[in-house]
Amino acid sequence: MAHITLLDGGLSRELQRFGAELRQPEWSAGALLEAPEAVRQAHEAFFRAGAEIATTNSYAVVPFHLGETRFAEHGLELAALSGQLARTAVDNTSDIRPTARVAGCLPPACGSYIPERFDATSARDILSVLVRGLAPYVDLWLAETMSSLEEARVTAEAVAGTDKPLWISYSLRDDATPPADTVAQKPVLRSGEPVADAVEQAVGLGAKAVLFNCSMPEVMEAAVIETRKTLDVLGADLPIGVYANAFTARGQDGAANEVLSEVRDDITPERYPLWTDLWVKAGATLIGGCCGIGSAHIAHLHARYKA
Repeated sequence: MAHITLLDGGLSRELQRFGAELRQPEWSAGALLEAPEAVRQAHEAFFRAGAEIATTNSYAVVPFHLGETRFAEHGLELAALSGQLARTAVDNTSDIRPTARVAGCLPPACGSYIPERFDATSARDILSVLVRGLAPYVDLWLAETMSSLEEARVTAEAVAGTDKPLWISYSLRDDATPPADTVAQKPVLRSGEPVADAVEQAVGLGAKAVLFNCSMPEVMEAAVIETRKTLDVLGADLPIGVYANAFTARGQDGAANEVLSEVRDDITPERYPLWTDLWVKAGATLIGGCCGIGSAHIAHLHARYKA
């Protein structure tokens, strides 16, 4: 089996576990404002579970959650704080994770799952703030939950010239009732654009890895297979990653993080590796979890792939 790099999981429920309160509109950014120690503790919990990457808690540091005024006044300092806390967690657990890295989260600047509302001009302004705040603390950039090719392109352009590698993670359309044979379906982004086009884009943008996140486990295997095929055609050798969520399907209705979504009973820490095994078999080597996947899930992945 190829070497597996373990990512972390979704921060929201870990933040709650350490005493942070999640509420709208701030969502996980509220922890930076009110309970920064919970952010550090959540990162450290993932490292102790076996994760090798800490993704900064900057996903909600955008006007969509903070509001335009508060983002203008505090966005830079909150982005920097999210980087500082992740870096401190790396330092605090260096005895058990000496090669741990910090991934600077670059979220959908105009709201998750809603590619039709993406505005490139606004996104560039927002992303420039995040990049400036995070740059001193991160080892790589993670453009995550990219729902369209345009969203990914603009996000990649925001870190051009920063001399840090870029990973691009796309979010897939996951219908409320997935077809019985999901592998036979051509995987698409939430915009409807083909995964093959997204992979070709990632290669063209100079990404060092292509991943898929914040979608149901059922749609991930087909995306990994399609990615492997496309990379072979392009003659490119990029790592492929998957970190699925544990939510019931949202389909095309509504933005992410509007409410604390219901977690599926069947995606337990014990059963999540049954999904990840499929992705690893298909060629994925970067494995973790998104919303609803906690440190207990990562611990089971560590036992599975690192024992």
